[in-house]
Amino acid sequence: MPEITIKLKNLTTGYSTKSNQRVVSKDLTACLNNEELTCLLGVNGAGKSTLLRTLSAFIPPISGKISLLGKYLEDYTPKELSKLIGVVLTGRMEQGGLTVFDMVGMGRSPYTGFWGTLGEQDREIVKDAIKQIKITHLIERTMDTLSDGERQKVMIAKALAQETPVIFLDEPTAFLDFPSKVEMMQMLHNLAHDMKKTIFLSTHDLELALQVADRLWLLDAEQLITGTPKELAHQGYLDRFFNIPGIFFDKDNLTYKIDRQ
Repeated sequence: MPEITIKLKNLTTGYSTKSNQRVVSKDLTACLNNEELTCLLGVNGAGKSTLLRTLSAFIPPISGKISLLGKYLEDYTPKELSKLIGVVLTGRMEQGGLTVFDMVGMGRSPYTGFWGTLGEQDREIVKDAIKQIKITHLIERTMDTLSDGERQKVMIAKALAQETPVIFLDEPTAFLDFPSKVEMMQMLHNLAHDMKKTIFLSTHDLELALQVADRLWLLDAEQLITGTPKELAHQGYLDRFFNIPGIFFDKDNLTYKIDRQ
């Protein structure tokens, strides 16, 4: 049975300096559960990346509270958080000639230190993460020889090797072809359920999210709406939230269709 992992209460996100404050989203209240894949949807500029960065403790909230496993986020040390939250970003990082095994092994740094040597147990955890993501055939390949989809799988394996109960992903299907997008979303859904993890991702792949996600967060400048795809469909939120001329929402099949009349 899913249990609450993360709670947001009256959360306001944005960027603040001594002389200026820019609010991106305000008064957000919601929960994330384990054993669920939750997809964050919204138009460009809605504040999806800012919310993810705030939940990941990369930037502080302007106001409100975030609790993780019953404790406020700001009460954790960075080292403690590194054992609780794994983050997978979309942007390509300079990976040099690192092998897949070496990259996934970096997920063990909260336990070994950044330059720490992997012990036998660490190596087994790395191998198991690689096996879970089904990339064992890539283990000796260097990162610069991989496709976009293969690189994304490696970074997810790295997060698995980190052994965190929570994984956040920012646009994990960006730059992937459609079959790879489907495979990625199905894999993340299975990981959430099989490994009892809380997996939360932002995406522009609306129809895939509708088909695969356990729960949706709809974010815009005015509000955050949460629920299962079927709940949001039958309550009319999906129809209103993505109100595009010439396109209508089929709430029974959870698909958007072009009105050719």
